[in-house]
Amino acid sequence: MALTTLKKKRRIQVIAIGMVALVVSTALIGYAMRDGINFFRSPSQVAEAPPAPNEVFRIGGLVADGSLLRGQGETITFAVTDGAATIPVAYTGVLPDLFGEGEGMVGTGRFVDGTFQATEILAKHDESYMPKEVVDALKEQGVYQDPNAGVATN
Repeated sequence: MALTTLKKKRRIQVIAIGMVALVVSTALIGYAMRDGINFFRSPSQVAEAPPAPNEVFRIGGLVADGSLLRGQGETITFAVTDGAATIPVAYTGVLPDLFGEGEGMVGTGRFVDGTFQATEILAKHDESYMPKEVVDALKEQGVYQDPNAGVATN
């Protein structure tokens, strides 16, 4: 009888150790990924509930007409809009070739003192592409226009 209780005890200990190891590994993976996950926000969402200055996230929309300022030093400034809200953006670096006013863009960075400080800017990679998140945000505000509307395809 003592032998079977010892086996049961050992089995319970092994299961408990396995559960603790699983919880610890899950916590470590979550801790390691905390900076690798960037949530997407539209300009309206940023205006309604500004994120903390230390939170890295992605913002997307259209580059507001008349807002792009180049050649004013190293930092390029422009505004991104979804039709309902406009957020100023500052970026130091080289902009993508297809970047321009009225075009779709997605930026990664932080919202500091009312300005989105971008660390990375992505622009559409052809004449008709726009990221799904940007399309959804523009549709939500009722300002999305399909670039392929009225184009005949074979």
